[in-house]
Amino acid sequence: MSLEAGEIEQKYRIPVVAAAGSNVVSYGIGPNVTYNTGMPIRYVGVPFPFSGQPRSVLKGYIEGKDTVSGKPMMQAIVDGLTKPLTGEEKLSGAAPGSPVEPRFLGADTEDNLQRLFKDKGWTDYNPVIIPTAERVAAMLKGTSRKPDEIVKSAAGTFGAKRPFTVEKVAILAVMAGAKPEYLPVILALASMVPYQDSTTSIAQMVVVNGPIRNEIGMNSGMGALGPNNEANSVIGRAMTLIHKTIQGYQEGVTGFASLSNPLRYDNLCIAENEEALPPGWQPFHVQAGHKSTDSVATIFTGWNFINSTGWVEQHYAPQLLIRDYMASLSGMGSTILMDPSVAELLKDPQGFQTKEALGEWLSGNVQKTAGSYWGNSIVSSMIGPLATQGLEPYATWRKAAGDTLIKPFANPRDIHTVVVGGKTASVWFATDFRPEQSASIDAWR
Repeated sequence: MSLEAGEIEQKYRIPVVAAAGSNVVSYGIGPNVTYNTGMPIRYVGVPFPFSGQPRSVLKGYIEGKDTVSGKPMMQAIVDGLTKPLTGEEKLSGAAPGSPVEPRFLGADTEDNLQRLFKDKGWTDYNPVIIPTAERVAAMLKGTSRKPDEIVKSAAGTFGAKRPFTVEKVAILAVMAGAKPEYLPVILALASMVPYQDSTTSIAQMVVVNGPIRNEIGMNSGMGALGPNNEANSVIGRAMTLIHKTIQGYQEGVTGFASLSNPLRYDNLCIAENEEALPPGWQPFHVQAGHKSTDSVATIFTGWNFINSTGWVEQHYAPQLLIRDYMASLSGMGSTILMDPSVAELLKDPQGFQTKEALGEWLSGNVQKTAGSYWGNSIVSSMIGPLATQGLEPYATWRKAAGDTLIKPFANPRDIHTVVVGGKTASVWFATDFRPEQSASIDAWR
């Protein structure tokens, strides 16, 4: 909202009053000015929650008081559009940005430095490796890039200017406990910041493909989704430190996740078990257009992560169980994480010759009620406007009775499969995680 309002005022010279829920309006009138627009935007706020409320309650919000000024809502909007700007509101130019921290900290005890890092919000509140000059120099040997090379400029929350260098990523890699050979993967992840945030329990997943998996000893087999491998754990942790330190995520200041998500501790950092893929099943990065010899990191974003409660039984085919689990998802996309043994059962005897064939089948067979589909606030806010514009099949689904069965995964290309695990049980996870960004790891060697 802030970015759009700022663009309308700056580009089209049209006065704007932005509106937001009282749970996040503080961002619009505070950090948004400092880190994004550089200019104050006039805001009105409505009580929270507003999604799922009956029309009478929403009408009451509009007829009630603005939570920012305390004035009647319509009066606050009129005042915002007509009253002269204050001296502070006449600010112009680039956003001042966050204060620059010194490159070196003064000498201190281990305990004091650990506390300083926590107080500054530079950690995940677990102890970090103190990034001495010697340790950072050793880490930088993991890449041919120069320490002062800019990795990305628009790296802050909502794309705010927050430039950072290779050296700064190396510092975070040291803090996370990485080895120099992990640095190209961590740099690739850093090149994709900012990561998505939400007031909901959104999270990220990292999938690594290509030769780098084996070169640095990532786990794609037994226990791959757990805290059982140094590379997986440390790289995932480094992404959390990037999110907090480079992107500038601060709960209640620049981010407002009501519950957040435990997956954010290590961002579900895994490698695909490419060696265990059935014949004809391509690695994820090859499906996305990369060469099998390329090393690639992909960030997936989603909310739900549903564990199968047991292994496959002979009398009920695996695709039927996966179909049943996927009915709990939003329908906007899905990634199935499956043990190689499940992939083998799907290939033979079930006859799915490719991952794409499985996606086609699931697209045509997963069903849920229209009421359940539109009852998801993410769906109603993101897909609802498409239905209003008449885009099919959403327009028809919007008109359907609540108990009408629909097939929510209309596009089979939005259903992905990643094979990972150690073949000790025929299990899987059904998720609504969708690939958002990919980056070459080789480019950062």
